Amino acid sequence: MPKRSTNMSGLQCLASENIWFDKQRYDEAEKRFYEGVNGPSTQSSSQSGDQELVSRMKSLELENQTLHKVVETMRAALQKLETRVAVLEKTPAPAAVPCAKAAPVKQMENGDDDDDDDDIDLFGSDDDDEEAARIKQERVDAYAAKKSKKPALIAKSSILLDVKPWDDETDMAQLEQCVRSVQMDGLLWGASKLVPVGYGIKKLQINCVVEDDKVGTDILEEEITKFEDFVQSVDVAAFNKI
Repeated sequence: MPKRSTNMSGLQCLASENIWFDKQRYDEAEKRFYEGVNGPSTQSSSQSGDQELVSRMKSLELENQTLHKVVETMRAALQKLETRVAVLEKTPAPAAVPCAKAAPVKQMENGDDDDDDDDIDLFGSDDDDEEAARIKQERVDAYAAKKSKKPALIAKSSILLDVKPWDDETDMAQLEQCVRSVQMDGLLWGASKLVPVGYGIKKLQINCVVEDDKVGTDILEEEITKFEDFVQSVDVAAFNKI
């Protein structure tokens, strides 16, 4: 048998290697391999996302159904309330209960128990009337006595008067003495001061308290203006009830 030569040419080696001629097939197999490796993971992730979305949709549907039930319950309660209010508005007011004392009078009018008429005292005895009248009179007398002891409220007013002189040569001290010399029941003079008017003239501003029922502003002005040598005019600057 002839001995096989171990030395082969490059062409012969290339011819013996089939992998290069089947490269497309190997590339396709490699592609499928990697698709098989990466495919399940992507598909699993997609399926997980779909399941989460479905779960959230179901949760929203349940929540929506619950809200619908709450709304329906509230609507039913409102309808019952409206119905009840309508019934109450249509129901007439209850009739007044007759007085229990009218029963004996009704019996007497119907003649159901004529034998007991003598035992029924419809209007009370004369003694009861006298006792009631006595108690009423005592209460009236007690009220009158209490009212007579209470002091009557006296209405008073505070009046501020402006008393003007004729000129700047008028003796204002003498003018004030003239004003204060006016005395009458219910009149009490108070503080006073001189207020500049102009051109060296000052007016007397004096306060007094009067009882309204006894002293009025008209009579005050009339009495003060009687001192015509000193007083030109009298005006009421302020009037307040006390």
